[in-house]
Amino acid sequence: MHIHAAILWEQGQPLSVEPAELDGPGPGELLVEIKAAGVCHSDLHAARGDWAMKVPVVLGHEGAGIVREVGPSVTRVREGDHVVLCWAPACGVCPPCKEGRAVLCDRLEKVTYRNKLPSGAARLHARGKDVAPFLGTACFSDFVIVSEEAAVPVAQDLRFDALATLGCAVLTGVGAVTNAARVTAGSRVVVIGAGGIGLNVIQGAAIDKCDLIIAIDLRPAPLALATQFGATHTVHVGTGVGVQEAVRELTGGRGADFVFDTVGSPATLTTAIACTRKGGAVVLTGLSRQDAQGSIPMFPFVMQEKRLIGSVYGSGQPLKDIPRLVSLYQDGRLKLNELVSRTYALDKVNDALSALAASDGARGVIRW
Repeated sequence: MHIHAAILWEQGQPLSVEPAELDGPGPGELLVEIKAAGVCHSDLHAARGDWAMKVPVVLGHEGAGIVREVGPSVTRVREGDHVVLCWAPACGVCPPCKEGRAVLCDRLEKVTYRNKLPSGAARLHARGKDVAPFLGTACFSDFVIVSEEAAVPVAQDLRFDALATLGCAVLTGVGAVTNAARVTAGSRVVVIGAGGIGLNVIQGAAIDKCDLIIAIDLRPAPLALATQFGATHTVHVGTGVGVQEAVRELTGGRGADFVFDTVGSPATLTTAIACTRKGGAVVLTGLSRQDAQGSIPMFPFVMQEKRLIGSVYGSGQPLKDIPRLVSLYQDGRLKLNELVSRTYALDKVNDALSALAASDGARGVIRW
């Protein structure tokens, strides 16, 4: 079928919105009409060339839409279903899957992280070439082919632009709190970076009734949003206030129980460790450049029994976690509408990426 897609032909160059050809779904696959797609820093990393990958590729991995056709052997999803896309479709049979750690599925390393469908088939074509689907989703296009495991059915009365944020930012941020850190009520939390992931860490901490939620960012606009999502205090970096000193003052000199680094740079990791109390934990969710290296002051790290936890995609089971988050949204406990601060048509996708690079706050969403 004829579609339009935003294709990255060369890393470091703008995406090209142009006609493309999409094959129908094969066994275990779905054709989904995309209605909204979030613009995430992972898309920006790929577009800039921070992560080496083969091109051409269609970016976008945070999407919601309607199932228009199902392939042979599909049983869990039906034509007409409204779905949130999951960019980490687990096989369900490998050791991590059997342990309940679906986001660590062994199959992801073989196909998803190589920008392939689980079937290995090339379904998208342009200019006479096969075009890879970023993380097996390729949401910056009118229609996509995804595996059955990559689609989570949801209620049909919910806004697509709000649902799109569930596919990555919300699941990653809230899951880091509930699944990776397992914070308890009354905890003192620091969140470094108040972008799409950071805001969801903040509201995850608020949902779990943390007493102190300190948001840290370089810009005032994201910090203003952070207070709307549950931050009790904010620290504006660059105003002459030392981050570690501010956190110590707000925590009675002890430091935070949990520090979430949603930026993922060597500098923010150093800050995160310094802000953590004895026996506390740093949860690293921010994805850095592939060549980034962080350092840890080893002696005090050991003597103070601090912990460093990596968390990818919410550290849980997306097929179960996404419906739970939808329920929280329906109950008014989870903010989704407020995450969408900018909307774009597909042909403005490069503007959306530029706004993201400028750290304009919250989430930009492409809508159809």
